[in-house]
Amino acid sequence: MRLDKYISRSRVIDLGSADMEGALAELLNLTVDRFPDLNKDSLLKGLLRREDTMTTYLGLGVALPHVRVKMGRRYILAIGRSHYGIRYDGAMESEPVRLVIMLIADEKARDYLQVLAALARLLQEPDFVNGLVQAPDLGVLYDRLFAGFGGIAAKPVAAAPSRVNGVVLREAEKIAQGSRCTKLMVFGDAFAGTFESPKWKTTLKTILVTRNLTEAGDHPARFDETIQVRSFSSQRMAQLRSAVLVGLTRGLVTFNDRICCVGGLAGSNQFDTIVVVDVEKEFQTLLSGHADLLPADVKPEVLERVIAVATELAVEGREGRPVGCLFVVGDIKKVEKLTKPLVLNPFYGYKEEDRNILNPFMDETIKEFSSIDGAFVIRGDGVVEAAGALIQAPDSNHALPSGLGSRHAAAAAVSVAADCIALVVSSSSGQVMLFRRGVMMPLTERR
Repeated sequence: MRLDKYISRSRVIDLGSADMEGALAELLNLTVDRFPDLNKDSLLKGLLRREDTMTTYLGLGVALPHVRVKMGRRYILAIGRSHYGIRYDGAMESEPVRLVIMLIADEKARDYLQVLAALARLLQEPDFVNGLVQAPDLGVLYDRLFAGFGGIAAKPVAAAPSRVNGVVLREAEKIAQGSRCTKLMVFGDAFAGTFESPKWKTTLKTILVTRNLTEAGDHPARFDETIQVRSFSSQRMAQLRSAVLVGLTRGLVTFNDRICCVGGLAGSNQFDTIVVVDVEKEFQTLLSGHADLLPADVKPEVLERVIAVATELAVEGREGRPVGCLFVVGDIKKVEKLTKPLVLNPFYGYKEEDRNILNPFMDETIKEFSSIDGAFVIRGDGVVEAAGALIQAPDSNHALPSGLGSRHAAAAAVSVAADCIALVVSSSSGQVMLFRRGVMMPLTERR
């Protein structure tokens, strides 16, 4: 996601205000001077109203206030840095706001939530944020912002390609051709920092799998596609199943593909493993004779986001305690007939944009409500319709392996009764399980 074309050196300043309202007024003064069709008072009211509804504090001393208005440009960014820190109710006393990234979006911009999420992910990288806060002057600050918003890390730590890595990649291509693979998948998290692969040529379509926010064109090997999948395991190619699943939902991978995968221990700076995966065989039980893994109304990016949130909950828990929860995604009309509320719906009455799981400020809300018994019910476009929902889907003939509880049974049942996907986070094992048409597939390992 390239955002560098929306920033300007004239809209990067050192702030003099000690509170958020004053900081926003400073940034709006710069913006309105350049775009006189915008109304400063209206924008300020909109920004402050959103702050009252939901905090835009991201952590690390960064706030991302944002608002949507009718204007002639898709996005406008203005950035303010405070040397002394800004008072802000949403931040901890020990962590004053040092950076304010103000985003103004046109009300018709369709990728607004994706842009907001891309910004939030980048601004949660400690090295990038520290580089901005500690920049010696505004010129350096702008250069680092421009590099980061262009999809390139401010200070990439490149792993030097070794002779062994070059040999492994060349042999992987031979294995791929000999086994009639259609794609080559490289797991870049074997390297600490930014992965720079050896320069190698292949006729196969290449896919880079990484936890880092990156673009395929940033790498010398010129990967055709990049799949961003977070992994919490140090095992070799721990992201494999999730990466293939994401590739399937995006259309980067098909069920007829055979993929040659190259990886190594996370952070080892060396490739040491080559695996050939037959996609149809790997996902055969999950398909159950059907070719559509993703329900018709579910957007790929929504499923990716739900998987990411579920995985984070499985590993981190909530306030140091393990958490078990259930997410049901898609076929909302049918699912609503199969559920009833256990508690008052905490999402009722909020704007759809504010309760969309693609909105990065929803993460903490979802995690906070994860301790409520019942399921999260999520539309295919990402809007969270309910939390604390009791699943009442009949499934008397379904048998699950021993050791799985009522959440897993409910997930299996609702995935049979409706055209949806259900994900379960197990509080006992820490595993994330995906259910489709009653068939279960583990996405993460047991603790």
